[in-house]
Amino acid sequence: MNESQHPDDNHRSGGSAVVGHELLDAVRAIAEDAGVAIMTLYEQDFSVERKADSSPVTEADLVANQLIAEQLAGLDGGWPVLTEEEEAPAWGLRREWKRYWLVDPIDGTREFIKRNGEFSVNIALIDAGDPVLGVVLAPAFGLEYAALRGMGAWRYDDGKGYPIRVRPVADPPTLALSRSHAGRREMQLIETFSRPGAEAHVLRCGSSLKTCLVAEGKADLYPRLGPTSEWDTAASQCVLEAAGGFLTDLAGQPLRYNTRESLLNPMFVAHNGIELDFDRLHEIAAL
Repeated sequence: MNESQHPDDNHRSGGSAVVGHELLDAVRAIAEDAGVAIMTLYEQDFSVERKADSSPVTEADLVANQLIAEQLAGLDGGWPVLTEEEEAPAWGLRREWKRYWLVDPIDGTREFIKRNGEFSVNIALIDAGDPVLGVVLAPAFGLEYAALRGMGAWRYDDGKGYPIRVRPVADPPTLALSRSHAGRREMQLIETFSRPGAEAHVLRCGSSLKTCLVAEGKADLYPRLGPTSEWDTAASQCVLEAAGGFLTDLAGQPLRYNTRESLLNPMFVAHNGIELDFDRLHEIAAL
């Protein structure tokens, strides 16, 4: 099947409900509804509060969270919903989940507060530890990425979609790096991936959109050597893997979900198959 075609809805990944394009369209619609609500608040004055971990949260986070959680709960399957903005169920309960929705209603709240547009709505379906459906919506840009595991990945600009794939490794490569976490590590990353007489290129972007830049062939890698949580990565990992790329920890293993009590990710690299020196990445992470 050509990746530009809609996937056949006879694909199943366990459970009673079909994981195919019909479900993907439903999740895209939910993300887009959340995007409308977010942008309404984005254009107004809004307050910023601090959560227990000192990370920021806005009214838009909470409004989008409620909308997404309620609409996902109404879909066929009856799968539980785990989101950043609600307390996670106890591990003893979560460990029994085979399928569940994993949501970050606004990934990149700091970028939302800065009003630079580089934030996203992230919704993923996890099946036995793996992301099998992913939607990443950047409502300020009218931009959306969506994927089904084993079926393909697509980018949508103002509703018009086309398939995406990672590109062959460039020399020197292009790194997707954060606007909010620059520093000594970043300088070492750029130096590590530069070539004699040719410095590595850098694209700066907020939130999980960096992983999507790798998925659509605009960058070669996004190294993340700081803390993230599982809801930060699942949707974009699905997009990247469906586009032919990889999102792995610093041992080269794909990130997996709900496999332990902690919801924190290990350090990781999203990439298109570029050769990686994991020992060097560990050295940079220790700086």
